[in-house]
Amino acid sequence: MFHPKTSLLAAALIGLSATLAQAQTSMPFALDWKFEGPSAPYFLAVDDGFYTDAGLEVEISEGKGSLDAIPKVATGAFPVGFADINSLMKFLDQNPGAPVTAVMMIYDKPPFAVVGRKDLGINAPKDLEGKVLGAPPPDGAWAQFPIFAKETGLDMAKIKVEPVGFPVREPMLADGKVDAVTGFSFSSTLNLKRLGVPLDEQSVLLMADYGVALYGNAIIVNTDFAKANPDAVTGFITATAQGWKAAIADPGKAVEAMIKRNPAADKDLETERLQMAIDANVLTDYVKENGIGSIDPARMATAIEQTKLVYDFQNPADASLYFDSAYLPDAESLKID
Repeated sequence: MFHPKTSLLAAALIGLSATLAQAQTSMPFALDWKFEGPSAPYFLAVDDGFYTDAGLEVEISEGKGSLDAIPKVATGAFPVGFADINSLMKFLDQNPGAPVTAVMMIYDKPPFAVVGRKDLGINAPKDLEGKVLGAPPPDGAWAQFPIFAKETGLDMAKIKVEPVGFPVREPMLADGKVDAVTGFSFSSTLNLKRLGVPLDEQSVLLMADYGVALYGNAIIVNTDFAKANPDAVTGFITATAQGWKAAIADPGKAVEAMIKRNPAADKDLETERLQMAIDANVLTDYVKENGIGSIDPARMATAIEQTKLVYDFQNPADASLYFDSAYLPDAESLKID
């Protein structure tokens, strides 16, 4: 039997659903790399509804390196991305006025590292002299290597640098064709482990432990989009912090969310990779005290000075161009218990 009131209610609910769907702000998110453990918190934020609760529709796309997301966001192809802030500095110097900046620091301690094999004589930075170092030319860790060398007193003239491609970097080290490689700590180490080199036979020289003050990867936004949609950007940051908080509490659950998008991934390996990123790069003493997302201005100033060792700025270096804290939510929203 036809019930006018029931039909009207159904129509109203359909209309409300359509209105809510229209109210969601689309924020495609460009990652720096493939769907691996460290990207799991963003997928968990999607699946647990954190982005939806912030009024956002977030679709995540993989990337091809720490530089990859910057032009995507600068051109407006993506409103938000994940990229190395040091690469962002150089991009903005070479493209003055480009509408892109960082708004949330994720890797408070960057994963830039030199990974070697103990049986090949690599235990400390000085051991690299007289050895062969495999370094992909576009690698973020290789870009910072001169800073690491200066801080540790290395003579780069005594190191034979072998330019290698990303796909063959760890296989060459596993085969002993190079003695060490530059890379992200949680990537190269576990790739080596998968190739049969146990973690206890690897030496991991995290550059941040040897005087390199640089920050790592951050959430970046298109500044034109941010000015037009400030609440959406703050909502994205808040939801991302929730995703990381949930992933820190349950890394396995986070990785399950990632594996839905990358079924070929090894759950145990990617959970280990995520845990390594949490322990070494995300949940630092600074983050425990101040919450995730912010930066220390004094450290940022030091980082800029160190960057001048590896890059000649054509324009005055200005921290306010590279990181804008205006979109960060209240401190409680960024706190990691």
